[in-house]
Amino acid sequence: MRITSFPLGPLETNCHILDHQGRALVVDPGGDPAEALVFLRSEGLSVEHILVTHLHFDHIYGCASLAEATGAPVLAPAADAYLMDTELGQGGVFGFPVVTPFASQPVPLGQSRYIGLECRCLATPGHTPGSVTYYFPQAKAAFVGDLIFYRSVGRTDFPGGSAEALKRSVLEQIFTLPDDTALYPGHGLDTTVAAERTHNPFFLHDMF
Repeated sequence: MRITSFPLGPLETNCHILDHQGRALVVDPGGDPAEALVFLRSEGLSVEHILVTHLHFDHIYGCASLAEATGAPVLAPAADAYLMDTELGQGGVFGFPVVTPFASQPVPLGQSRYIGLECRCLATPGHTPGSVTYYFPQAKAAFVGDLIFYRSVGRTDFPGGSAEALKRSVLEQIFTLPDDTALYPGHGLDTTVAAERTHNPFFLHDMF
């Protein structure tokens, strides 16, 4: 199992690719996926699913073109579907581009299998009402979107955000994962459960 990340789009959103035995999935293609596609093709990888952690514009810019190029379905949180009728989902605000429309299917919560690997899709609201985390036990990896970052947490001041819900999501869903679980956020550096439980100032000093 291998995880490769590309910062894409105007906000350098981390696009994560998990591959296993020639099969691949892509998490949060937040910009032009050309660089990711070059990697996928050079490695002979077949993309089977495009997974979205939440439906903010900076995490979905590349969904339409990636889905067209690979034929892979886009799976996104049902509770965030309403965002596609707002500027937070459609883009076009603050000088950012508009999101190219794309078809998506609701991602099922709980146990699933992608590219032959067990996945637990965890409901982790706070940054958005529908934010989810994709946890792959065999890969010892969790794709957390904008829930938690290296020594920080996601914004909760957008419509639909909740600091209380975010804190609860981290404490109940993320910090209960094995200590050596790698956390792959939507922006910035990767980290681990143990490192954030020990060093993240938002939880050390109860800054919520």
